[in-house]
Amino acid sequence: MTIGDLIRLLSDGEFHSGEQLGERLGVSRAAVWKQLRKLEALGIVMEAVKGQGYRLAEPLELLDGSRIVAGLSRESRGLLTRLFVEETLPSSNAFLRERFDQGAGHGEVCLVEQQSAGRGRRGRTWSTPWGRSLMLSLGWQVESGVAALEGLSLAVGVVLSQVLERHGMAPRLKWPNDVLLEGPGGGLGKLAGILVEVTGDTAGPCTVVIGMGINIDLPPAFREGLGQPAAAVHDQAPEVLRNELAVELIEALLPLVANFEKEGFALWQADWNKRHAYAGHEVDILRGQEREQAVAEGVDAAGNLLVRQQGQQLRLAGGEISLRARP
Repeated sequence: MTIGDLIRLLSDGEFHSGEQLGERLGVSRAAVWKQLRKLEALGIVMEAVKGQGYRLAEPLELLDGSRIVAGLSRESRGLLTRLFVEETLPSSNAFLRERFDQGAGHGEVCLVEQQSAGRGRRGRTWSTPWGRSLMLSLGWQVESGVAALEGLSLAVGVVLSQVLERHGMAPRLKWPNDVLLEGPGGGLGKLAGILVEVTGDTAGPCTVVIGMGINIDLPPAFREGLGQPAAAVHDQAPEVLRNELAVELIEALLPLVANFEKEGFALWQADWNKRHAYAGHEVDILRGQEREQAVAEGVDAAGNLLVRQQGQQLRLAGGEISLRARP
């Protein structure tokens, strides 16, 4: 019995006694109780009524691999080697890097309900409630070397934005790897983070793992504990389903990564710039403990950010640089 098995039973809106759950799942009542305690620890709210049993306070849409694959076009299924759907992993990116170490990984996608050691740029943790985000990683083999992947994370941000815009949302892009959205209290909050990890030769074959974490539904208590403005898809589009969004993202990401080696970021430059959250705004540039002020402009054909500082235009590459909007 897994957490997902229990959630599927509890999500039907009906109450189930511990005995009924044990019979359906083929385990003892004690085992069911142990799993129910795990659900509580994960922040999954349940209703318990004496004499009737348990049910989820709100239904959760679990990821469904067969449904996702069935929703893909024939062209995308031809590019997809394998889809993994996992309940819990330390990191979906690390999972695919291990797949490459085993001689696989190319064209593989991993989705996970919750990561125990997810991270973003510069080693920052990425925390999400169980079953309320979309954590997706995609692996690809590239023959031309690392240089051919300049600006890839920005292009991924454009693709994610285009998918969200089809559902009436208005995402903005923060250089280099964040997608922002207006939250319920107004103001932009972080909706998604993108982490692209490349391993291999600068001039020869290399592997790339594209990871993204997207907030779908953030409970108020969880949102308050994040310590930074956050947004979720359901803030603006409560009707969007996670499996539907997974299909649309995989459908858009596979051709992007398949063609990026020959097309490069220049094809996506204008689309990124028109969604730029801080174009023309004063920003703080953070390099380690150093902080400098500048005015943000657009990005160039390699994905570098152009800023103006004391009348001079500077070009910022990714790496250990972060950007903050000035109040």
